[in-house]
Amino acid sequence: MRSHLLNDTTAEQYRRSVTEGVERVAAKLATTDRPFTGVTVDALSPRIDGIDLDEPLHDTAAVLDELEDVYLRDAVYFHHPRYLAHLNCPVVIPAVLGEAVLSAVNSSLDTWDQSAGGTLIERKLIDWTCARIGLGPAADGVFTSGGTQSNLQALLLAREEAKTEDFASLRIFASEVSHFSVKKSAKLLGLGPDAVVSVPVDRDKRMQTVALARELERCARDGLVPMAVVATGGTTDFGSIDPLPEIAGLCEQYGVWMHVDAAYGCGLLASLKYRDRITGIERADSVTVDYHKSFFQPVSSSAVLVRDAATLRHATYHAEYLNPRRMVQERIPNQVDKSLQTTRRFDALKLWMTLRVMGADGIGELFDEVCDLAAEGWKMLAADPRFDVVVRPSLSTLVFRYIPADVTDPAGIDRANLYARKALFASGDAVVAGTKVAGRHYLKFTLLNPETTTADIAAVLDLIAGHAEQYLGDSLDRAS
Repeated sequence: MRSHLLNDTTAEQYRRSVTEGVERVAAKLATTDRPFTGVTVDALSPRIDGIDLDEPLHDTAAVLDELEDVYLRDAVYFHHPRYLAHLNCPVVIPAVLGEAVLSAVNSSLDTWDQSAGGTLIERKLIDWTCARIGLGPAADGVFTSGGTQSNLQALLLAREEAKTEDFASLRIFASEVSHFSVKKSAKLLGLGPDAVVSVPVDRDKRMQTVALARELERCARDGLVPMAVVATGGTTDFGSIDPLPEIAGLCEQYGVWMHVDAAYGCGLLASLKYRDRITGIERADSVTVDYHKSFFQPVSSSAVLVRDAATLRHATYHAEYLNPRRMVQERIPNQVDKSLQTTRRFDALKLWMTLRVMGADGIGELFDEVCDLAAEGWKMLAADPRFDVVVRPSLSTLVFRYIPADVTDPAGIDRANLYARKALFASGDAVVAGTKVAGRHYLKFTLLNPETTTADIAAVLDLIAGHAEQYLGDSLDRAS
């Protein structure tokens, strides 16, 4: 079995095996004509359940054949231009190359003696991102597994900076359309069930600053402690961007930690056209960025950034076997000193490779393209009497629903839209997401693929309308 260990004696076997796998995936990518096959859970489960993991195949080609049957054939392919559902981007080739390198070398980014150059590359990218945001010379941060972990760490720092032992008195303020990880983080941090105060949004799904000011004043009046305001730089459902400058002013007035969840909108940091849409982010105390959303990086690639590096001490613990305190005096850089994770992948390498091959402007051009596409898609929806579109996009998300001309029952319209989404997914012709607006079911395009065209959008809208009309026709037939 030693022949399977990656080392100096198996380098050629490594080359052959990885090349064979890459060729399989490349062939699949080249021939994929729709984002999904439409396979059902009931159809796929028996194929996987029937595999005996205690009986290995002992042959890479045979395993890849099996993988084709249980995974590659029916995977959801985000690179396809009619994948329009969630915040999953197609990935750029330099980042995939970086993924291959980091997996083989397998550095762990917790301590210098496990990563060396990897530590310095990650630190350089953190400094680069902080500079792009404008956080100032004392800023720092660390790569994380994703936006949920980044938000958790930011709120941990905010809790500690609030300097109170009475956790029940702490309050976090976030818009009613903020990410669910805010409430999840509050629970994980031991805060009370009323800790997260939901702030109303305006018609563009942006936090109402008048309402935020009212809630902050009420908090002070009730003797509670305002722990943090979470402003969103690109909500998951709508791509809406909260009024960051006004929120920053209120945070300064009330002495509250300002966190900006820019997991989605961080692509604006590289934008050549729309950077001003995220103005005010430079005034935050902490920021979440997800490079695997709008920097076209493979999962996972995220970071949490802070204005004051000293606040990261709240995540610091020293272990003699790993990062003893003496290493601080010896100026040995251990990333575990500021991370919630210990063992951690060298995910920063993917972004490093991307910047060194494409440059930030190359990333920004791609993100600008999807923002432009969303603007065109909004015009199409606004002009199409079959659909109701919710808000003009600030980023690349469109939320809408099919409105039949001869049906006025809101519940019936809900069912038609739910059916259309399900039928579209089952067909494999396209994948779209869904959400609720004012209690009603809506559909959602999250446009993150520059290869998607307005023709793709028009075709998918026609498919949605067709499925909805079929459902409504069948319903009338059954009723009669």
